[in-house]
Amino acid sequence: MADIRLKQYAKTLIHYSLYVQKDEWVIIRGSEITMPLITEVYREVLLAGGHPTVMLTPEGLSEILLKEGSDEQLRFNSPIMLEAYKKADKVLTILGSQNLKALSSIPGERITFQKKASAPINTIYKERVAQGQMDWTLCLYPTQSGAQEAGMSLSEYEDFVYNACFLDHTSPVESWKKLHDDQQKMVDFLNQKNDFRILAADTDLRLSCQKRIWVNSDGHHNFPSGEVFTAPVRESLNGTIRFSFPGIYSGKEIEDIRLVFKDGKVVEATAGRGEDLLLALLDTDEGSRYAGEFAIGTNYGIDRFTRNMLFDEKIGGTIHIALGSSYPECGPVNESLLHWDMLCDMKTDGELYADGHCFYRNGKFII
Repeated sequence: MADIRLKQYAKTLIHYSLYVQKDEWVIIRGSEITMPLITEVYREVLLAGGHPTVMLTPEGLSEILLKEGSDEQLRFNSPIMLEAYKKADKVLTILGSQNLKALSSIPGERITFQKKASAPINTIYKERVAQGQMDWTLCLYPTQSGAQEAGMSLSEYEDFVYNACFLDHTSPVESWKKLHDDQQKMVDFLNQKNDFRILAADTDLRLSCQKRIWVNSDGHHNFPSGEVFTAPVRESLNGTIRFSFPGIYSGKEIEDIRLVFKDGKVVEATAGRGEDLLLALLDTDEGSRYAGEFAIGTNYGIDRFTRNMLFDEKIGGTIHIALGSSYPECGPVNESLLHWDMLCDMKTDGELYADGHCFYRNGKFII
């Protein structure tokens, strides 16, 4: 029998996050290990009157392609995927893997090469989302490998995931609506400010969000969510930042990342471990050395680092900077195939200033 929280998960995803309507084509993506959630989601799409299509991505195939495929094969974009993203109404991607380290031995250059090759699919995806023609949600099915990364047993990790998603609440949808209302107060305040400063351990970074829009991320796209974010003015970042937690990319960890920005561009970058991958990612394309996102995590139900940025970037009491592409809804975009979030803990002596006034201290808004 399925965990009752799994059924609650599917209901919340389909009726709140994606808000599936009659006759909509809904693509459900995931690996075979996520089938328990795929099954419940499939059922809920049918109950909503939609048309579900499951696109399984069996584990191990990406590793084979990256290790044994030619450059021409890495450049190939599936016509099926192109057609799907041209016509789908909703896309639900369910993360979850048996082995989160499957790509650890793949050179960073190989991974970035494939990412560049996927530009046609990514372009269609972004354009249709920006035009309101398609919607998406990204979520996670808890697995043993995820639990191991987080340093928990599987049952502990399931409890952590479901709690972060409010699925143990009497009414998860009402809880998400309350989070939306609380975050809207923050967004209303931030949208009146222009110049920001981040102060934390080994960090003093200034940036501008003038004529940018702060967004209330309330569980419709990322699930769980709990953050407010914007796109900084591309050339405005100046100063240094040290990220408190490892940067995770394709299952690889980059530790003790320190960046120096000048006029928006990363001009110095070091890491205690994984520096080669860090530098390869920075050189993905012209936009990958610029910040595409500045965000503040607000989900205090996510109370620990789990090596999964879908959750970690929402940790209450943290901020994050993403290098690479920005979200069009925030204003003028930074174009890049990269969007890579890195996390800074603000709970000990961290401060955020807006137009010269402190509005956030030790992981909490003080407005």
